[in-house]
Parts: sequence; structure tokens; C-alpha cells
Amino acid sequence: MWKWRRVKVRRKRGSSVTKHYLENKERARELVLARLAFFNRHYGLKWNRVAIRNQRRCWGSCTSLKNLNFNYKIQFLPPHLQDYIIVHELCHLKELNHGQVFWGLLGETIPDYRKRVAELRAIDKLGHSVNVLLRVQEGYKNGLVDTVKSTAVNETDVEDWCESCGEKMVCACGPK
Repeated sequence: MWKWRRVKVRRKRGSSVTKHYLENKERARELVLARLAFFNRHYGLKWNRVAIRNQRRCWGSCTSLKNLNFNYKIQFLPPHLQDYIIVHELCHLKELNHGQVFWGLLGETIPDYRKRVAELRAIDKLGHSVNVLLRVQEGYKNGLVDTVKSTAVNETDVEDWCESCGEKMVCACGPK
């Protein structure tokens, strides 16, 4: 019975979503692997597996088994936010929580991470649809400041940012 329900849910989600995911999955994998290799020259960390998934809310996650997961829609974000998400998950390989050690580690390569968190939160409020993300990306390319309005983020906001997904793994996801 459960298996049948699962099949029904997948059908409801729509073949266009699945088709778009399959068409863009490999491009997202290439992007993520290239940026992981670039930033890992600094960190020198090892991971078990990198998976590209079709997630609704989460941009990335890292498990205690050192598996890295990324949303295929990461490729539709502006490059500096792609880098933030990738480095965020890379740093979780060394420090699974969001303590001072983690943020210090992240700050070694992304010193303006607080600003990027604020930008990502603003984008999350707009939604994760590909159309929204493409508009945001175009806005960044054209230098339109109005596309995403960054807000000031204090230290406590940053520390519990990823806990909003309710998952037991560490996530780089926006508020639900």
C-alpha cells in the first residue's frame, strides 16, 4: 500500500518537474564538484559521496557519514551564493554543528558569509521555483539591487539558520 501511495505522489508532482530535474542534474553536479575541488584546496577535507537531488526547500546538507547533498537548483543562484552553500556544506565535514569553530572555518574563505546568508534568506522568501531563481540571477547580472533586499543579520540568526528544516542532518536551507 505504501509503495502505491509513493508512486501516486510522484505522478502528482508532474513530469515537467522531473524532466527539468533530469535535464539539469548533471550540469549541477559538474558545477558542485568543480567548486568543491576549488575550495577544498584550502580545507583539504574528504567526503564520501556527493548527491544532486530535487529538493523543495533545502539547498544542501551534510550527513555524519560525510555525504554531501545539494539541490540541483543551486545552479540557478548567483555564483557567490552557490559558493556560500558549497563551502557551508564543505565546512560541515569538519564541524557538524553551527558553533564558533564552524563559522570561523567558513569565514576563512567566505568572510562576508553573514551578508550572503541574508541574501539567501531573502531569496528563500521569494520561493525556490526555477522561474524565480532565474529572475533573481538576471537581477544580479544586471546590477538590480531591488531584486533581493538584504537585511542585517545578527550572530544568533546565523547560528540557528539551518535548524529551520527540522531534519536531523545539518542543512543549508532557508526558513520554512
